Amino acid sequence: MAKLLDAELQATRARLEEIIKNLHELTLRIGHEEMAKTVSDLRNRIFEPFMFVIVGEVKAGKSSFVNALLDTGQEIAKAAPQPMTDTIQQILYGEEHREVMINPYLKKIFLPVDILREIAIVDTPGTNTIVEHHQEITEQFIPASDLIVFVFEAKNPYRQSAWDFFKYIHGDWRKKTIFVLQQKDLANDFELATNLNGVGEKARKEGIEQPQVFAVSAKLEQEKTGVSGFGPLREYISENITGGKAPRLKLNNSIVTAETINERIADGLVLRRRQFEADTEFRREIGETLSDQSAQSNKQVDLMVENLLNTYDNITRQKLEELRNGLSMFGLVKRSFASTFGSTPNAENWLSNLATGLEADLNTKLKARLNDNVIDLAESIQQMVKMIDLKIRSSATILQNDHELFSDIAERRENVLRDLQDQFNRFVSNTDNFTDESIFADRENLTPNIAAGGGIAALGVILAAVTTGSVFDITGGILTTVGILFAGFSTRGKRKRIVDGFEAEIRTGRAKLAADLEEKLKTYIATLRRRIENNFGRFDENLQREEKNLAILEGTHQEIRAELTTMGATMTDQA
Repeated sequence: MAKLLDAELQATRARLEEIIKNLHELTLRIGHEEMAKTVSDLRNRIFEPFMFVIVGEVKAGKSSFVNALLDTGQEIAKAAPQPMTDTIQQILYGEEHREVMINPYLKKIFLPVDILREIAIVDTPGTNTIVEHHQEITEQFIPASDLIVFVFEAKNPYRQSAWDFFKYIHGDWRKKTIFVLQQKDLANDFELATNLNGVGEKARKEGIEQPQVFAVSAKLEQEKTGVSGFGPLREYISENITGGKAPRLKLNNSIVTAETINERIADGLVLRRRQFEADTEFRREIGETLSDQSAQSNKQVDLMVENLLNTYDNITRQKLEELRNGLSMFGLVKRSFASTFGSTPNAENWLSNLATGLEADLNTKLKARLNDNVIDLAESIQQMVKMIDLKIRSSATILQNDHELFSDIAERRENVLRDLQDQFNRFVSNTDNFTDESIFADRENLTPNIAAGGGIAALGVILAAVTTGSVFDITGGILTTVGILFAGFSTRGKRKRIVDGFEAEIRTGRAKLAADLEEKLKTYIATLRRRIENNFGRFDENLQREEKNLAILEGTHQEIRAELTTMGATMTDQA
């Protein structure tokens, strides 16, 4: 039965190593070096014995406690006279006593002590040590630990730095912890009872339901005099850890630690996903705003064309009526008779004056109508640009650049957004972005006022140039044709041809005016929208990259979570 149990544990340990390997690859993909090292250490240490990590403040008596617990009669864990020269000491089983310096801050000690066949002990510097790197190295041992032994001075177990470190251990890593009040020989019975109750109560407030608190004296234990308190502690270790239970407990602890790391990644991924969704929504709103505002501007173009055509129709209708009346037989006779006496222009001159009047009316009234409508259209386009600018400035930041795991992702997003803001500011300020080469083929048509206006402020002038050019290209064509029709008029036989020709040219001019003006303005709006969209190129690339990365990271996390959950359930069934 024992062999079967060993085989099951070995298979579980091998499977757990594979899962932790996948977790390590996940941390590498995330790019978090510290967490990757933590997971690598966890993977390496699942084959080591059950690990006690001894923590507490400087001068709490940790090293003396370790020496008394091992009971070798030797000073194995040496307390340095000054904290700044102290090191972490990892004590392991070995056939002979030897010491190996791993680095200036870590020493491994091998001892032929039976209890070390089942457990390993790590003696750490004080949690309040001033030595550089000591606490961070101590923290590297915490994730792979199986039991934290928190050592306090029996006379004063309430130092804040020690309890702050306990919050890190228990809150961040959910590590099983027992509490030891060392140097009980220095406290009287009242102090000891008070502090035993005080530590228990404080531990309960920090979330430990049934805290295990022991009062010991390493001095009395090593001198073999008096009641040292090590008996109840050794009994607890024997009943709960040693005697063949340690390997299974260690596997359970390793599963919990792996779950803790994986869930910490999950918490960060939740924020990344929320940021991605917020950015995706922001980008959707930008597109929606551009579509809505472009549609609104296009409606204003339709209204502008309609108003312009109404004015055009009123002018040409009046001139057509005047032409018809003037070309009537009565009108011609009257003009011929009157012209003999020099009081009325002859027919050819009269037609020329009619054309001149048409030109003057078209110039004056169409231009006035255009100016009124251009202002409204310019304000509509300005509103579109300003709304985009406001949305960029108010983009929600959920993942902060000081995030524990994803600060680099947050910083990259922040840089992309800042570049977008700067780029869009430059875009809005540059007049060239609001002009169109296809509309302004001849750059000389642009007045100096455009450049002087600067960027979006020049929209009114730019649109006026677009519309004015469109209108008078058309009207000029009508007048040229009408002039040809009127030229050489001498007989009434040409009257019908002139009227019909005049009407045809009016219809042609009207259609061309509507089509040309609508096409130019709507093309202008579409071009401007496209140019605004181009500012979002880098932001869109970052969004696409984040979508792919999130899918991979979330998928891997979910697979690891499922495997660890299954393994935890299997371990419970086997217990």
